[in-house]
Amino acid sequence: MMKKLLKSTVLGIALLAGAAAQISAASADIAANKAGTSPWGPSDEIGTLNMMTEESRLDVLSRIGSGKTYDLSVDLFVGMPTCCGAFGDPSFQMYMTHAPARGENGGLLDHSSEAISMNSHTGTHIDSLNHFGLKGEIWNGVKADEAASTRGWTKSGADKIPPIIARAVMVDVAAAKGLDVLPPSYAITVEDLKDALNRQGSEIQPGDIVLIRTGQMTLWPDPSKYNLFQQSGLSLEAAQWLAEDKQAMLLGADNFGLEHFPSANRENFAPVHTYLLAEKGMSFMEVVWLEDLAADEVYEFLFMAAPLKLKGATGSPIRPVAIPLK
Repeated sequence: MMKKLLKSTVLGIALLAGAAAQISAASADIAANKAGTSPWGPSDEIGTLNMMTEESRLDVLSRIGSGKTYDLSVDLFVGMPTCCGAFGDPSFQMYMTHAPARGENGGLLDHSSEAISMNSHTGTHIDSLNHFGLKGEIWNGVKADEAASTRGWTKSGADKIPPIIARAVMVDVAAAKGLDVLPPSYAITVEDLKDALNRQGSEIQPGDIVLIRTGQMTLWPDPSKYNLFQQSGLSLEAAQWLAEDKQAMLLGADNFGLEHFPSANRENFAPVHTYLLAEKGMSFMEVVWLEDLAADEVYEFLFMAAPLKLKGATGSPIRPVAIPLK
């Protein structure tokens, strides 16, 4: 165990040193820093999820290889790691509103229920296109002044995201580097993704869902280790490669923010968020459980998930399921 940890530490230092020169120069050539206009028309509120059709759903459903399922979500519980406490967002809370009778004084019927309080970006969840904007606008040129209020948005809310059924590819970057978990704040490069795909023998096809494994779920659920400001994740270049070169439909990762934190861009603390959500109209998922898929080396699969229909919300909890393909 000590030898493995030492290997991870040494490799981690080398990786960080090699990537540092690439991180700071990316944004000027990639991000326009302006909300994008949808090629699907002025009423579009779901962006690249328009790539999913009845035909594409039927095609991937016809290729299921077994009845085995993989649960890609984490438990929600009091004390769990949460992304955004530093920004003042609430942690997950649950308490009983009705408790069952106890002892001999109880009647025939016992009734239990509970109330839950949480940020919509708690646990395994999907970000809506209204989650991040640029210069007062979100995807498709929607102005915050016209579409946002204290009760949510009138455009691009979680309620607009359809049930998601599509082919998916997991890219196990940590395993490709021989690590249990990538180093803190490591920015995944395009070459990292290509190397992992080559090792796996996987290919990303247009319209795919792409899930990135950093190995950080090996730290779950310790809040002192699994926290936003030391998360490894996608660099802006890698996000661009997936969105533009590979034409992915939807992204996801096993970390809090998809991208690495802290940001190397002093003007934008989440440049991948603004690039994907506001400029490219691409939603993405965070805190996705990929450990079981990784253990069984399942890299290509049917992905199924749906958000709660939270009207106007910037995100929603989901419970994704993966089923291996033939």
